[in-house]
Amino acid sequence: MVAKSHEVPWSLDREIVLSRVFDAPRELVFAAWTQEAHLTQWFGPKGFTTKTHECDLRVGGRWRFDMVAPDGKVFGNRMVFLEIAAPERLVFDHGSDADDDANRFRVTITFDEQNDTAGFGTTRGTVVTMRQLHPTKEQRDAGVGFGAVEIGYTTLDKLAAHLKQMK
Repeated sequence: MVAKSHEVPWSLDREIVLSRVFDAPRELVFAAWTQEAHLTQWFGPKGFTTKTHECDLRVGGRWRFDMVAPDGKVFGNRMVFLEIAAPERLVFDHGSDADDDANRFRVTITFDEQNDTAGFGTTRGTVVTMRQLHPTKEQRDAGVGFGAVEIGYTTLDKLAAHLKQMK
């Protein structure tokens, strides 16, 4: 039986969505997200660095790492990769490095190719859309209050700078 639209759980109140256009082909942007040598160079908010404990970038694999703040405070993180569809889509669960993290959230990233052929030559860019799906509205609201949107965009700024180095 198909549920009526009013019976389907609505997730928008549990989501944070970020989007940015990068001046790079999507294969390169996807590689920056899925190759350890690149991911560890840019991932995290401005001023933060990462220290990897384990990195297995395959479906079912995980990346265990610390985000180290400018003041030296350490935040343990874990991503478990659920889907890797090169160069179009990446899905993972992200949270602390605790096995029982009730605040873990699902991240779906899409990489959409953008071509501009409006008479000025052909340029290739990539639209990256990150959707964070939190377990509850309250957890999503706490993330927004903590600065998840701003932190997400500074992380994407670091990705843009890294992509320039990769070209």
